[in-house]
Amino acid sequence: MTPDWSTSGVDLHLETGAGAGRRARLEGALREAIRAGRLVAGTRLPSTRALATDLGLARGTVTATYDQLVAEGYLEARPGSGTLVAATGAAVAVPGREPASRPGPTLRLVPGSPDVTTFPVAAWSRASRAALAAAPVAAFGYGDPRGLLELRTALAEHLARTRGVLADPARIVVTSGYAQALALVAQALHAAGARRVAMEDPGLGFHREIVRRTGLDVVPLPVDRDGARTDLLGGAGLADVSAVVVTPAHQYPTGATLAPGRRRALLDWARANGALVVEDDYDGEFRYDRQPVGAVQGIGPDEVVYVGSVSKTIGPGVRLGWMVLPERWLDPVVAAKTYADHRTGTVDQLALAHLVASHGYDRHVRAVRARYRRRRDLLVDRLAAAVARGAVEVTGVSAGLHALVGLRGAEADEAAVIRRAAALGLEVTGLGEHRHVPADGEPGIVVGFGTPSEAEYPRALAALSRALSDTGPAGKPRTARPTERR
Repeated sequence: MTPDWSTSGVDLHLETGAGAGRRARLEGALREAIRAGRLVAGTRLPSTRALATDLGLARGTVTATYDQLVAEGYLEARPGSGTLVAATGAAVAVPGREPASRPGPTLRLVPGSPDVTTFPVAAWSRASRAALAAAPVAAFGYGDPRGLLELRTALAEHLARTRGVLADPARIVVTSGYAQALALVAQALHAAGARRVAMEDPGLGFHREIVRRTGLDVVPLPVDRDGARTDLLGGAGLADVSAVVVTPAHQYPTGATLAPGRRRALLDWARANGALVVEDDYDGEFRYDRQPVGAVQGIGPDEVVYVGSVSKTIGPGVRLGWMVLPERWLDPVVAAKTYADHRTGTVDQLALAHLVASHGYDRHVRAVRARYRRRRDLLVDRLAAAVARGAVEVTGVSAGLHALVGLRGAEADEAAVIRRAAALGLEVTGLGEHRHVPADGEPGIVVGFGTPSEAEYPRALAALSRALSDTGPAGKPRTARPTERR
């Protein structure tokens, strides 16, 4: 009976070449693969029987080859584990091991990330098992570019109940996160003839670049303590924009909530001009002083694309997001999705659908909301002394996973605070890097209190307090009193 190489065990591709000496050619091919790094330290090789079958060689030839390369130090024979590429060989790369890098900050208070140690491993595992066991076979085909109906239906109920979104499952498109959603909408806008889009200033530069890469021009929309200046839409410099991207619930990065009058102005402008509003609800679930502010989409479903994701609630490693689209933009966005990647992965959609429908998602959000509120409270407490002496102003703390620490005084030096923090092993982000023109506006530090682990958070706050301790009312170095510890 002819051996079936397709079921013989671990696959190994080798170019043994032609010519005399099968053992010599096999030895050479293995040495070259190890030296070149195609077989790295720790790689397990096929058994001698399996490799002999695959290559059409005598088992004794393969055994002799392995023995020779073990003697030369290229391979290592481990009882019970088989034959592995030795660490002493020419290839030193080890899977999963990052290359050495220069020392840098070991603590991070950067915005945009949750504490990934809160990932609900047990709940996600249960949801995955239950969903996979109940999933119809059709769920594993190509299917609808909008995503699985099970997830779209669960999201429609959840978003209506928790965010006030008017969501028909037919108008929901599942994406691989907010970045893809923004890119798809921008592509649809450009294809429809749009040329300029307004985006908040300050805002996230990465998102501006996503829009620019679709061929659209980005126009800055100023932000103040009442959120985006939507009252300026249609005015000088903003007269010909076809869409605006906003973060109404918790403006990124200032933390402002879009005022009621600004919400009305936004929708009035969109209706009068046939324009589109993109509502980025990136952390709307996390409100600490009262019930979460409802989505703008709830009062303007025909003008607003509502976008959310699980990046802040579950973790950015789960690449799942969603859009609730106005009817007139559904087909153009679905077409863009179809040609981008056709469909978001099925297995995670099934798991999330089960988690949302069973209210396990609600329970997880409530648990991490309480955790982040404690972190918010500790941040405010640790900066109270700096606030009291007029060195800083802390705003945007009523919601979300970050706060804005404004540096007071005309001479306040954002770059100096960042350098002092780095010297203390702490990475922080300046407000300047979020502006369309970095030099514009007052200085500040955007503190992400979701990033560190529970063990690291107190140390990170201590370093932040020290970095701010030398900033006086005018941003000048403060002379320490003898009793102070620096």
